[in-house]
Amino acid sequence: MKTISLKIPEMSEIDAAQLYMILASRLYEQGKLSLGQAAEVANLSKRAFAELLGSYNVSVFNYPASDLQNETVYV
Repeated sequence: MKTISLKIPEMSEIDAAQLYMILASRLYEQGKLSLGQAAEVANLSKRAFAELLGSYNVSVFNYPASDLQNETVYV
């Protein structure tokens, strides 16, 4: 796993756990990480990460609309 160092201003109200969750949720949303990988970045279980995604406005169902359209069966 890669290690990255970030400098955050002292005045910032973001703690390390929130920063990890923000980063992990956005990378998951963009399809750069799987649910398990994103949960690992956030230092959470898959279940806990999935439950928190909604509070970051990210759907646990991470499928592009084009993929959903291809999987739709019309009757």
